[in-house]
Amino acid sequence: MTSTVKEMLATYPADLGDIDRARLSRCIEECVACAQACTACADACLSEGVVGHLTKCIRTDMDCADICNTTASVLSRHTGYDAEVTRGIVQACATACRACADECESHADMHEHCRVCAEACRSCEQACRELLDTLT
Repeated sequence: MTSTVKEMLATYPADLGDIDRARLSRCIEECVACAQACTACADACLSEGVVGHLTKCIRTDMDCADICNTTASVLSRHTGYDAEVTRGIVQACATACRACADECESHADMHEHCRVCAEACRSCEQACRELLDTLT
């Protein structure tokens, strides 16, 4: 089954160059999924009875969601492509995902939403690193 991301990449009228389309589409999809998971996790943290111990988790979730959304947007634009900017944002996304996963994992034994979010962050971090390996 073809994803919307793959379909949109296929419709781009100009040459995408040497970029690995499979890794690119996976990274975009993982960024969108991670942003959603982080947003939902932050919201779930706010719904817990006592949120004081989740302050850092909420902040990390929100930062990660914003960075993932921005990364997905940058990776979805190809006109006037700047490899340096792309590498920078993908690296920042991998870093944010790692930090968020680490924080969420520290609460995963008490909060299922943190466990799910940590998994989404790890998956996105991996997709970002795999894409970085191919960017020239």
